[in-house]
Amino acid sequence: MALYEHVFLARQDLSQQQVDALVEQYKGVISANGGSVGRVENWGLKSLTYRVNKNRKAYYTLMDITCPPAALNEMERQMGLSEDVLRFLTVKVDAHEEGPSAMMQKREERSERGSFGDRDRGPRSFGDRDRGDRSDRPPRSFGGDAGADRGPRRPREGVEGSAE
Repeated sequence: MALYEHVFLARQDLSQQQVDALVEQYKGVISANGGSVGRVENWGLKSLTYRVNKNRKAYYTLMDITCPPAALNEMERQMGLSEDVLRFLTVKVDAHEEGPSAMMQKREERSERGSFGDRDRGPRSFGDRDRGDRSDRPPRSFGGDAGADRGPRRPREGVEGSAE
Protein backbone atom coordinates (compact mmCIF):
# COMPACT_ATOMS: atom_id res chain seq x y z
CA MET A 1 0.00 0.00 0.00
CA ALA A 2 1.10 3.56 -0.69
CA LEU A 3 1.96 6.16 1.96
CA TYR A 4 0.48 9.67 1.75
CA GLU A 5 0.50 12.94 3.66
CA HIS A 6 -2.83 14.70 3.28
CA VAL A 7 -3.62 18.28 4.37
CA PHE A 8 -7.07 19.80 4.16
CA LEU A 9 -8.49 23.22 4.99
CA ALA A 10 -11.90 23.46 6.62
CA ARG A 11 -14.10 26.57 6.76
CA GLN A 12 -13.49 29.15 9.47
CA ASP A 13 -17.06 29.17 10.78
CA LEU A 14 -16.90 25.52 11.87
CA SER A 15 -16.10 24.62 15.46
CA GLN A 16 -13.12 22.46 16.37
CA GLN A 17 -15.56 19.62 17.19
CA GLN A 18 -17.00 19.80 13.68
CA VAL A 19 -13.50 19.66 12.19
CA ASP A 20 -12.78 16.60 14.35
CA ALA A 21 -15.99 15.02 13.06
CA LEU A 22 -14.79 15.62 9.48
CA VAL A 23 -11.51 13.87 10.32
CA GLU A 24 -13.41 10.90 11.75
CA GLN A 25 -15.64 10.77 8.67
CA TYR A 26 -12.64 10.65 6.33
CA LYS A 27 -10.87 8.13 8.55
CA GLY A 28 -13.94 5.92 8.12
CA VAL A 29 -13.77 6.27 4.33
CA ILE A 30 -10.11 5.24 4.31
CA SER A 31 -10.60 2.27 6.65
CA ALA A 32 -13.70 1.08 4.76
CA ASN A 33 -11.60 0.90 1.58
CA GLY A 34 -8.76 -1.09 3.14
CA GLY A 35 -6.45 1.66 4.43
CA SER A 36 -5.44 3.18 7.74
CA VAL A 37 -4.81 6.66 9.11
CA GLY A 38 -1.80 7.18 11.37
CA ARG A 39 -0.90 10.55 12.82
CA VAL A 40 -3.49 13.33 12.72
CA GLU A 41 -2.37 16.87 13.58
CA ASN A 42 -4.71 19.81 13.98
CA TRP A 43 -2.73 22.93 13.16
CA GLY A 44 -5.58 25.17 14.23
CA LEU A 45 -7.24 28.22 12.72
CA LYS A 46 -4.78 30.10 10.49
CA SER A 47 -5.04 33.11 8.20
CA LEU A 48 -5.14 32.44 4.49
CA THR A 49 -2.93 34.35 2.06
CA TYR A 50 -5.98 35.21 -0.03
CA ARG A 51 -9.73 34.67 0.27
CA VAL A 52 -11.02 31.22 -0.59
CA ASN A 53 -14.81 31.07 -1.02
CA LYS A 54 -15.17 34.26 1.05
CA ASN A 55 -13.12 32.79 3.93
CA ARG A 56 -10.11 34.66 5.31
CA LYS A 57 -9.13 31.88 7.73
CA ALA A 58 -9.29 28.09 7.76
CA TYR A 59 -8.69 25.12 10.04
CA TYR A 60 -5.64 23.19 8.84
CA THR A 61 -5.39 19.42 9.46
CA LEU A 62 -2.62 16.98 8.51
CA MET A 63 -3.26 13.23 8.16
CA ASP A 64 -0.69 10.45 7.56
CA ILE A 65 -2.47 7.84 5.43
CA THR A 66 -1.54 4.31 4.37
CA CYS A 67 -4.03 3.08 1.77
CA PRO A 68 -4.56 1.87 -1.78
CA PRO A 69 -5.07 4.60 -4.42
CA ALA A 70 -8.78 3.75 -4.74
CA ALA A 71 -9.40 4.64 -1.07
CA LEU A 72 -7.60 7.95 -1.49
CA ASN A 73 -9.59 8.75 -4.62
CA GLU A 74 -12.86 8.10 -2.77
CA MET A 75 -11.85 10.34 0.15
CA GLU A 76 -10.77 13.14 -2.21
CA ARG A 77 -14.02 12.79 -4.16
CA GLN A 78 -16.03 13.24 -0.97
CA MET A 79 -13.89 16.21 0.09
CA GLY A 80 -14.50 17.84 -3.27
CA LEU A 81 -18.26 17.53 -2.73
CA SER A 82 -18.19 18.82 0.85
CA GLU A 83 -18.96 22.49 1.42
CA ASP A 84 -16.95 22.41 4.65
CA VAL A 85 -13.63 21.60 2.95
CA LEU A 86 -12.10 24.57 1.13
CA ARG A 87 -8.94 22.96 -0.25
CA PHE A 88 -6.95 19.73 0.11
CA LEU A 89 -3.58 18.43 -1.00
CA THR A 90 -2.23 14.89 -0.98
CA VAL A 91 1.45 14.07 -1.41
CA LYS A 92 2.82 10.56 -1.87
CA VAL A 93 5.79 9.94 0.45
CA ASP A 94 8.35 7.16 0.81
CA ALA A 95 8.05 7.04 4.62
CA HIS A 96 5.98 8.88 7.24
CA GLU A 97 7.90 11.34 9.41
CA GLU A 98 8.49 10.41 13.03
CA GLY A 99 7.53 12.95 15.67
CA PRO A 100 5.76 16.26 15.16
CA SER A 101 5.60 17.93 11.75
CA ALA A 102 7.47 21.14 10.93
CA MET A 103 4.34 23.20 11.64
CA MET A 104 3.98 21.74 15.12
CA GLN A 105 7.69 22.24 15.84
CA LYS A 106 7.36 25.89 14.83
CA ARG A 107 4.38 26.28 17.19
CA GLU A 108 6.36 24.75 20.08
CA GLU A 109 9.30 27.08 19.45
CA ARG A 110 6.98 30.10 19.43
CA SER A 111 5.40 29.08 22.72
CA GLU A 112 8.83 28.61 24.33
CA ARG A 113 10.06 32.06 23.19
CA GLY A 114 6.93 33.91 24.20
CA SER A 115 4.58 35.94 22.06
CA PHE A 116 7.19 38.37 20.68
CA GLY A 117 10.12 36.01 20.32
CA ASP A 118 13.65 37.21 21.05
CA ARG A 119 13.06 40.76 19.83
CA ASP A 120 13.11 43.71 22.19
CA ARG A 121 10.64 46.22 20.85
CA GLY A 122 11.37 49.02 23.26
CA PRO A 123 8.80 51.55 24.46
CA ARG A 124 7.23 52.27 21.06
CA SER A 125 6.22 50.24 18.06
CA PHE A 126 6.83 51.35 14.47
CA GLY A 127 3.48 53.10 14.04
CA ASP A 128 3.90 55.26 17.15
CA ARG A 129 7.21 56.90 16.25
CA ASP A 130 7.59 60.65 16.69
CA ARG A 131 7.89 62.38 13.34
CA GLY A 132 9.28 65.57 14.83
CA ASP A 133 8.33 69.19 14.22
CA ARG A 134 6.97 69.89 10.74
CA SER A 135 6.78 73.66 10.98
CA ASP A 136 9.25 74.04 8.09
CA ARG A 137 6.61 72.78 5.64
CA PRO A 138 3.97 75.10 4.19
CA PRO A 139 0.42 74.30 5.25
CA ARG A 140 -1.55 72.08 2.91
CA SER A 141 -4.43 73.66 1.03
CA PHE A 142 -7.53 71.62 0.44
CA GLY A 143 -10.63 72.68 -1.42
CA GLY A 144 -11.37 74.84 -4.43
CA ASP A 145 -8.16 76.89 -4.46
CA ALA A 146 -5.91 73.86 -4.94
CA GLY A 147 -4.83 74.97 -8.42
CA ALA A 148 -4.50 78.66 -7.60
CA ASP A 149 -0.73 78.55 -7.16
CA ARG A 150 -0.19 77.07 -10.66
CA GLY A 151 -0.93 80.25 -12.60
CA PRO A 152 -3.43 80.98 -15.39
CA ARG A 153 -4.54 78.17 -17.67
CA ARG A 154 -3.73 78.26 -21.35
CA PRO A 155 -6.45 77.19 -23.77
CA ARG A 156 -5.69 74.04 -25.73
CA GLU A 157 -5.23 74.39 -29.44
CA GLY A 158 -7.46 72.56 -31.87
CA VAL A 159 -10.17 71.84 -29.33
CA GLU A 160 -13.65 73.09 -29.88
CA GLY A 161 -14.54 75.97 -27.61
CA SER A 162 -10.96 77.10 -27.06
CA ALA A 163 -9.84 80.66 -27.81
CA GLU A 164 -7.86 81.00 -31.06
